[in-house]
Amino acid sequence: MKAYVFPGQGSQFIGMGKDLYENNPKAKELFEKANEILGFRITDIMFSGTDEELKQTKVTQPAIFLHSVILAATLPDFQPNMVAGHSLGEFSALVAAGALSFEDGLRLVAQRATAMQKACEANPSTMAAILGLDDAVVEQICAEVEGVVVPANYNCNGQLVISGTHEAVTKACEKLKAAGAKRALVLPVGGAFHSPLMKMAEEELATAIANTTFKTPICPVYQNVDAKPYTDAATIQRNLVAQLTAPVRWTQSVAQMTTDGATLFVECGPGKVLQGLVKKISPQVNVASA
Repeated sequence: MKAYVFPGQGSQFIGMGKDLYENNPKAKELFEKANEILGFRITDIMFSGTDEELKQTKVTQPAIFLHSVILAATLPDFQPNMVAGHSLGEFSALVAAGALSFEDGLRLVAQRATAMQKACEANPSTMAAILGLDDAVVEQICAEVEGVVVPANYNCNGQLVISGTHEAVTKACEKLKAAGAKRALVLPVGGAFHSPLMKMAEEELATAIANTTFKTPICPVYQNVDAKPYTDAATIQRNLVAQLTAPVRWTQSVAQMTTDGATLFVECGPGKVLQGLVKKISPQVNVASA
């Protein structure tokens, strides 16, 4: 069985999507439609901008989304048995699987990025990657630290990202190193994604999602919130809202997809980050780029 997976923030690079734009008329049409919807030429930043421009959340999220969904839309044999996306990638997965239109998906991603940016500015915060510890140890130490610090991304066994206020994340990193973490590395991100500090953004996104039409996808979508497969539009909407303040359960999602019969995971979008994580979680499966 074939699973398509869609990357999240951090996999962007200058030049992303340029080949698609130049060599595929359908891709060019969709990119130009995106420029119109967004009100600025995001393609100029994606193809030949600076890293600094591309790193802005309001640019990064739509850019990764566009590369991913346009790539999926131009594949001659896109017939997934299941799909999943890492954080932002969940929106790409939903569009690729037909639960959301291209236009609505892009508008939601743009609104999500703006709302997250505002939440970051209102609550200065950060994230840190913790390597080489069991999830349970990281969870326990986060629970013991005063202030807001929570597990945010379960990326693969022995790799968990935590999220919270600067002070609480710093304190947690010290304790995690003392507990035997190989590395506790503060990440260059704008704020505490997938933590309670995103509550403000969650409320804004909830309104936007409630006003958007969702359809039944062509295959089950394994959602970040609980790593389970869904096809019911109303449930998918609820999970998408909850995702902003809840952890991304990627380790659990890939494990569940493997249990449910996935033997090939195809990464659809920029980079190869997810292929590496999938191989660590389920060494027995095959991975490929779209």
